[in-house]
Amino acid sequence: MFNKDSGDRFKIIYKQGMMTGFRIVQDRETGVNYLMTYEGNAGGLTVLLDKDGKPVITPVENDY
Repeated sequence: MFNKDSGDRFKIIYKQGMMTGFRIVQDRETGVNYLMTYEGNAGGLTVLLDKDGKPVITPVENDY
């Protein structure tokens, strides 16, 4: 599990684009994935869902 004192709870696991694009961000405590979209200095964040409408959860890697 992540070290709560390190401040590394969220990890970007995929990114596409520069000024306009999206990222997939993983909560390293729960494994839940979020879709973040952005354009310039505006953006949004939502839970990434699978085909059944359930949150996408990926195994948390202990990589630090």
